Amino acid sequence: MLHEKTIDQLLTIHEIYHEPNIREFARGREILAKYPDAKLIEVPAHNKIPELFGFEGAVEDWLWNKKNVLILGSKHSLSARPNTRSSHWVAPSQSNGCTMSCSYCYVPRRKGYANPITIFVNIEKIMGYLERHAARQGKKLIPDLTDPEYWVYEIGENGDCSADAAICDNVKDLVQQFRSIPNAKLTFATKFVNRQMLDYDPQRKTRIRFSLMPHQMSKLVDVRTTPISDRIAVMNDFREAGYEVNVSFAPVIYYEGWLDDWRRLFDEMNDVLDDETKKKLVTEIIFLTHNEQLHDVNMNWHPKAEEVLWRPDIQQVKYSQSGQRNVRYKNNTKRELVNELVNLCTEMIPYCGIRYAF
Repeated sequence: MLHEKTIDQLLTIHEIYHEPNIREFARGREILAKYPDAKLIEVPAHNKIPELFGFEGAVEDWLWNKKNVLILGSKHSLSARPNTRSSHWVAPSQSNGCTMSCSYCYVPRRKGYANPITIFVNIEKIMGYLERHAARQGKKLIPDLTDPEYWVYEIGENGDCSADAAICDNVKDLVQQFRSIPNAKLTFATKFVNRQMLDYDPQRKTRIRFSLMPHQMSKLVDVRTTPISDRIAVMNDFREAGYEVNVSFAPVIYYEGWLDDWRRLFDEMNDVLDDETKKKLVTEIIFLTHNEQLHDVNMNWHPKAEEVLWRPDIQQVKYSQSGQRNVRYKNNTKRELVNELVNLCTEMIPYCGIRYAF
């Protein structure tokens, strides 16, 4: 099966860094039992591991750590941050970091650049918080672009839930919990096909957003992810299994011939997706934002990708709230690019609603 082969390629856990009290939690004990041969390294805190985090220069260990290192900790500060686009709130993380290595990813900048997966084992505490938070919101009375009926909680902002689900049942627990929360649903974007999730029975209360971009560009920048055609091929199955299936065109990267490649992608969607999947399909369109520090790191391990990601001739500086120097396409250029892609969507995949485009 594709799932089993891909999991083996992505994750071979040799080392587990863990906080001292990890065995006090059932999820912690389950994960340790799953990887009995892994070397255990006790650390005072999941986010303070000098040999893993903040070592931009150690790019030779980058992919090894992504594949072979797992971190176990507990989530102490719980809050749901308001959001305004693909969800109403960003839920407290059940994980952080990712085994995949997309060269444009913003998450590594927050927690040391290699940033392997951290699983938070106090999942019951996270679930309890979410249930109480949703109850405080009451019934959603006004439809909006995020959802016509439910309050939507993003659970995958800091990683990829499909990959996390290959390690433990945190994601499964959340999906099944939200079946019984009357006024809310979950959402997350993914670049990984995990067929085990077809058995979760989400009952339309989980929105999975498959991230898509043209094939050749994905092969260049989506390092260690499931191929685009495999993501498209499984969308009907996930819809039949009870998920609300959306797509995410992100990040959109400009290069010579970009629009022709998007046209080929849309042709494939038209051929593969069935009528029921098409009828409920919605997308978000997010153009590339890159980062100067990440560019410097990438030049040491994946310089070819930087030829399309780092384009000072057509990009402008945008400082983040944390003061980091980001770049995005110049305003006039971006306006034209957004219009071109939106027009192509309207022409070729008119059944696909556009939640937002920027």
